[in-house]
Amino acid sequence: MKRILFIMLLLLPAMGCRPQKAIDDQLMCTGAERLMAIIQSPIESTVDMVQDLRNPNGGGVAVVGNQTSMVGSTHLVDTLLACGINVCKIFCPEHGFRGTAAAGAKVDNSTDPKTGLPIVSLYGKNKKPTPEQMADVDYVIFDLQDVGCRFYTYLSTLHYVMEACAERGIPLIVLDRPNPNGHYVDGPVLDTSTCRSFVGMHPVPVVYGMTIGEYAQMINGEGWLANHARCDLTVVPMQGYARHGFYPLPVPPSPNLRTAHAVALYPSLCLFEGTNCGVGRGTDYPFEWVTYGTDTLDLRQEKAPARFSLKYLMEMYRRVPQGKFFQRSNFFEKLAGTTELRHQIEAGMTEEEIRTTWQPALDDFKTIRVKYLIYK
Repeated sequence: MKRILFIMLLLLPAMGCRPQKAIDDQLMCTGAERLMAIIQSPIESTVDMVQDLRNPNGGGVAVVGNQTSMVGSTHLVDTLLACGINVCKIFCPEHGFRGTAAAGAKVDNSTDPKTGLPIVSLYGKNKKPTPEQMADVDYVIFDLQDVGCRFYTYLSTLHYVMEACAERGIPLIVLDRPNPNGHYVDGPVLDTSTCRSFVGMHPVPVVYGMTIGEYAQMINGEGWLANHARCDLTVVPMQGYARHGFYPLPVPPSPNLRTAHAVALYPSLCLFEGTNCGVGRGTDYPFEWVTYGTDTLDLRQEKAPARFSLKYLMEMYRRVPQGKFFQRSNFFEKLAGTTELRHQIEAGMTEEEIRTTWQPALDDFKTIRVKYLIYK
């Protein structure tokens, strides 16, 4: 199946795939666009995977998606249904299927008013599809726009979906999308013995420089699923994607990442969520400024750093009264992925001194990462 799919993907430029134009004039097709090009092609009947999607073995196709799961101007679910694919349910991540729920807000199961399909929330108490929820599923298609940061919870949703598929022998198709922070690798590597949580499940740095498809291959290859299980995984790669290109996201990946500037600042600003400073939630410019009381660090006109930076965090630490900066909970440690960073900042270490402490683990990760890269 995967060999036939690979050959079909090589033929896609001649089969009507409509590339998106990026700011740097490169042409790119997402994994979702390439899959639909296969399904809509005159020779799709030769592709076993398409026939399996059209005629599942007694069950249907579940889609893990949200507002970013678009094929041109049409949602992936609507496109699949229009092509005769038996979509039986939708799994949605944090922020919900339409992407309107606030960070951390409860997302309930519901019904999609347009299609009548059941929507199962994978956020809150039910983070992993249950055997009952997977009982009528023969295939799962995963299509979420990631932003390339370890604490963005779509990675954890991917992990649990892969685990549920592995346990029931259900094939998973991951439709790849560009990583807007995919051009660098940086930050402390998560210590899974002390800081593993839904905002960080794997021993990877804050910025890991991989697409969601590459990351799925790493989860499988490194044996990170429960009992070192392996998922029957197919990644539909993008066409024309370059890791160092700039690709503006056509749909905000979540309610508070509304601009390319906010997405670029997000890796360095999200750690503020574990402090008593705000990052502009509820304003017109979330993740583009930081506040403590009336003290504001306005970053709207500042160029985003080309690395994971501690300078904003350390600047606000100096401004906030002693003992008032960090929250009493351990959420900062979960976001940072290490129990050391808070103590290093409190001890007055410089950013460069701190960076040297995480460099050995970062170098080790880069060696592992290379095995799973699809794109240059």
